[in-house]
Amino acid sequence: MKKNLTKLFKTIILFFISIYQNIISPLIPQSCRYYPSCSNYAKDSLRIHGLFGILLIVKRILKCNPFFLGGYDPVPVKNNKKRKKYE
Repeated sequence: MKKNLTKLFKTIILFFISIYQNIISPLIPQSCRYYPSCSNYAKDSLRIHGLFGILLIVKRILKCNPFFLGGYDPVPVKNNKKRKKYE
């Protein structure tokens, strides 16, 4: 049951990210300072890390501002031992 709820929650978040990427993002100027873009980073974080990816997404969005240089910032590699309980 818990696994199904996790999958449902991830699917809902990915759906809203897709709406943002396909409908909202084309209407506003590009402002992400990083590669991959914050929305692509969010999708990758959820797919790789499950719900723990939400923490990575929040951290990334907080860094996407003029006080950080930006650049290449990939999703970290999954560490199964520490993060298994969050998936």
